[in-house]
Amino acid sequence: MTRRITSDEERREFERNFAEKRPIRAVTPAQGTVKRKSPASGPSGINGGTLDRLRRGLLEPQARIDLHGMTEAVAHRCLHAFLHAAQGRGLRLVLVVTGKGNPRKEESAGWMMSPHGVLKQMVPRWLNQPEAAALIAHVQPAHVRHGGDGALYLYLRKQR
Repeated sequence: MTRRITSDEERREFERNFAEKRPIRAVTPAQGTVKRKSPASGPSGINGGTLDRLRRGLLEPQARIDLHGMTEAVAHRCLHAFLHAAQGRGLRLVLVVTGKGNPRKEESAGWMMSPHGVLKQMVPRWLNQPEAAALIAHVQPAHVRHGGDGALYLYLRKQR
């Protein structure tokens, strides 16, 4: 690929336009702000290294709850109690096992056309509710070693 040769007139036009767009003075950060060099963070604000180890299944959950066999109402209460207790004990990484759910045939699903289990669908909704979301820094599907698609890692916020 060859570069196009620019004429003197084009070069002057570019310099004039470029000079007009330059800021008059350098912009400095507002007083009182501190620019930190931090490791790359994930989308939710947890450390990038922690996020990477979590994705690869290298971090071991500090506690786990298995919601298999519970009704929706009981599972909801148990999950919230578990989250509050885990944060109260200072735990950071917990595992919530929902199960993958059984695929349903269309004729047996009736009015509920859900292709997966009820808890697998409802737990993420519960975790987005303000009461639970205030406790959680990051949610991610678990690594295959810890349950894969049938489980979630919850990285809890530090208790203040």
